[in-house]
Amino acid sequence: MKSPVGVRLWILTAALLVLVGGIIYGLAYAERRIKQLEARLTASQLEGFRLAGEIRHGLGSLNHSLLRYILLRDPKVWEDFEQASSDLDNWIDKHDPNLNPHSPITTELERKAFKELNTAYDEYRAAARAVRSNGLPALVNSSSRLDSQIDAFDVQAQRMGDLVHQLADAHHKAEAGFLASANASLGHIKSILVASVALLLALVAAMGGVIYRDTIAPLRTKLVHSQTLLERQEKLVTLGTLAAGIAHEIRNPLTSLKARLYTLEKHLHAVPAAKKDTDIISAEISRLERIVQDVLSFARPSDPKLETIPADTVIREVQGLITPNLESRGVRLEIESSPELLIRADSGHIKQVLINLVRNAAEAIDGAGTVTMRARAGRAALGGRETDAVILEVADTGKGIPPEVEKRLFDPFFSTKETGTGLGLPIAARIVERHGGMLQYQTRPGHGTTFGVVLPRERMNHRGTETQS
Repeated sequence: MKSPVGVRLWILTAALLVLVGGIIYGLAYAERRIKQLEARLTASQLEGFRLAGEIRHGLGSLNHSLLRYILLRDPKVWEDFEQASSDLDNWIDKHDPNLNPHSPITTELERKAFKELNTAYDEYRAAARAVRSNGLPALVNSSSRLDSQIDAFDVQAQRMGDLVHQLADAHHKAEAGFLASANASLGHIKSILVASVALLLALVAAMGGVIYRDTIAPLRTKLVHSQTLLERQEKLVTLGTLAAGIAHEIRNPLTSLKARLYTLEKHLHAVPAAKKDTDIISAEISRLERIVQDVLSFARPSDPKLETIPADTVIREVQGLITPNLESRGVRLEIESSPELLIRADSGHIKQVLINLVRNAAEAIDGAGTVTMRARAGRAALGGRETDAVILEVADTGKGIPPEVEKRLFDPFFSTKETGTGLGLPIAARIVERHGGMLQYQTRPGHGTTFGVVLPRERMNHRGTETQS
């Protein structure tokens, strides 16, 4: 099964690939649009923008030629006019979008203007021929008629000039529309590229954040935790060596005191007042012996003798051992049913840990209350890897652990009890660690505390042999 970190990285990688695909698509779209603009901005398109100028220039030349003919009546001049007007007519027909489908004229406004111009040009040529036919010297009383024909030609020439101006305006509008379309396309392409780059940067930042949060940050935390644990272990080793030496030196005098007390009790058996004093001395010697034993257990913990046992069995045995003591305090011990869960542990050591936790739970309850024991399956990081685990929990309905106490909860010789040694939880934690597990807890001031002994889970394979998860 993939870890959540791997799943998130796969999702982000897939999103990154999709985004890269989007950027490639955007670039392809941009290239396609640029090619479309290039196709529209061809030599013929540029020629279309020059059509009005070419026609205006041609009309100017024709008007000048016809004026020369009227003044000189030179047939050669008329022949030049006819040839130039015919060439201009062919040129206009060639570029008329209504006659030539390959014309560079593209907009409807240009088509309409060109159609009107083509029709008007035929009338322009007809008016010019009328001027020639009515301007011959042999005709009598033709002067007034010639003037009227010249006026008619001037009207047609003016009309042609107006239509050429309209065509020029249509060209300018087409050019403005083309530039606006080009700018819009380039703006669209720019928006796509900017958005794609922004999304790419955001996704890369998100991937970096996920990698840092789920990989680098835990490693840094683990490194700091490991360094702290190493420093703590070094301190514990030094403290344990010192404590073991002191405990050993105290133990010998205690043995002598206990022996002498036994002799005194025999001699003072008949003196009631003396017996009360000897009982107090005996209790204090026993307390000192317990403290010495705790110090030695903390300084030199014995190696566990591991065997596969049901977790529920350990809990039931602890219940039988400690229930009478709890009932005298008004505290009820409840055992929650649990599935068949196997652990590989030293039964005596684990019972020692659980008894210590149950006693602490009972002492945290003011008056009547409940201590609950249960075993459940779970997952935990043990030995540097995620594995199946069995969690033996001890929950109480006490007052919880204050924050200032939490900070020093596992410090050796720290205790909130007047007669406590402050070694119960440190010893319990070291025992659990020697089983390859860990001791954890959750607390809420005013609602109670739950301690959990987390141990690797053992499984029985189909042949009945033991396997560790």
